[in-house]
Amino acid sequence: MGLARRSAPGLPEHPRFRFVAADTARPGPWQHHVAEVDTVVNLAGRSIFGRWTPAVKAEIRESRILTTRNVVEAVPAGCPVRLISASGAGYFGSRGEDLLGEDEPVGTDFLAKLSADWEAEALRGGAKGLRVAVVRLGVVLARDGGALAQMIPAFRRFVGGPVGDGRQWFPWIHMDDLVSALVFLADRPELGGALNLCAPEPVRNRELAAALGRALNRPAVVPAPAFLLRAVLGEFAGVLLGSQRMVPRRLLQLGFEFGYPGIHAALHAILGAGAGPERG
Repeated sequence: MGLARRSAPGLPEHPRFRFVAADTARPGPWQHHVAEVDTVVNLAGRSIFGRWTPAVKAEIRESRILTTRNVVEAVPAGCPVRLISASGAGYFGSRGEDLLGEDEPVGTDFLAKLSADWEAEALRGGAKGLRVAVVRLGVVLARDGGALAQMIPAFRRFVGGPVGDGRQWFPWIHMDDLVSALVFLADRPELGGALNLCAPEPVRNRELAAALGRALNRPAVVPAPAFLLRAVLGEFAGVLLGSQRMVPRRLLQLGFEFGYPGIHAALHAILGAGAGPERG
């Protein structure tokens, strides 16, 4: 079963799949469906991309906190539902060169505090008997939509390049690895707590820009200056300029195998032969 505000192209057609349209930030009849499944994967949340006004920040927060609260409240006490609930690399704040495993402390900025509260809402389900894992997602790279949809147009117009000085670390994950990791965790309901869902090889922003330029056969030399980003995007610019050298320690310890551990192979798979030979 799929739950979202509206249907999207490409949803599976199968007698055992059904789609329910609902605003999950509000209680409603959709909650009756939650207790009917074995596993709930909660990825709901308004996009963070764009200039953050107070109203936008409120929407970003409420879409995550209220949906997660409603999911937890929808499950009857003692019902053995597995809840895998999203969080993000923003949990750590901007941490420079620090290597960020799951046990590193939370940051202090807006996204860090939001992520901590988001995780706390999910973990409340443990008191009701839910088996809860929170997954801190790196930036998801996929063929359609997501971060690449924001980046590719600039490169195609020959104005792509690093953000700021390009030294900041960029945690990422290929969509196929994200799906595989979620299935991996769903099959292991005994695993709980926080897990980082990101490729084991984070890259600096300038390395990402170079790899993307190579994949698109475009130069990657036009930087986006930090002062300009802050002027245009305000507080959100800090997300693009921040550094999270996040690694999936728990997933690797559990034996999960990434199909795309390195950025070159990932972009080659997503964008096609223009990426050149695959490299880890």
